[in-house]
Amino acid sequence: MRLLAIESSTDLFTVALGLEGRVHEREGARGTAHSGLALPLVRGLLEEYGVTLGDLDGIAFGTGPGAFTGLRLACSIAQGLAVGANLPVLGIGSLDALALGAGGETVYACMDARMNEVYCAAFRVRGETVEPVIAPVVAAPAQAPIPPGNGWLGCGSGFSAYGEALAARFGAALAGSDGTARPRASLLLRLAAPRFACGEGIDAALAVPRYVRDRVARTTAERVAAGGKA
Repeated sequence: MRLLAIESSTDLFTVALGLEGRVHEREGARGTAHSGLALPLVRGLLEEYGVTLGDLDGIAFGTGPGAFTGLRLACSIAQGLAVGANLPVLGIGSLDALALGAGGETVYACMDARMNEVYCAAFRVRGETVEPVIAPVVAAPAQAPIPPGNGWLGCGSGFSAYGEALAARFGAALAGSDGTARPRASLLLRLAAPRFACGEGIDAALAVPRYVRDRVARTTAERVAAGGKA
């Protein structure tokens, strides 16, 4: 199959092209607005390998959770490209992608959600599939759901932003963590490929991000109560 994937839920923007089992990935410079580099990276990757949108079998995108603007960007680009080429799309969870790339069998994926909160979920990884043990939630680090048993491998920006609080919360349940890990388009492709092969792609008009959190910022009163400025 020939598939394109777009991931922009964090500070890292990546796009990947899957060609008959081989994956080619490109990433944008961190700190650069995703909106300015997304389409040039997509166009450049397709041109590099001589592929047109019409040659593709589908487009995958990171549904989140993650940065609201980034989630909307990935979804809208996938929709725009897919509509023009009459392609199916498939949303893949960003925490799922994190878990797949962690290199462990029991993985706690945790991303910085700002506002002193994290997006988190727990998964069992079996080959190229991830099975949820704890569904994605947003919570304060000190209230993040604790996975069952011990030996969990933590990954994601939540561990770099709130490592001490999460370590205290999980105790012996956590065997180690990698705060530098990010969801990537190449990981989305690995999860999306078998699902596209099974016909799970949907009409582009039905694609939506998965926010998990339902608001972007605290009110002034909430910031003051948390010790911040009005």
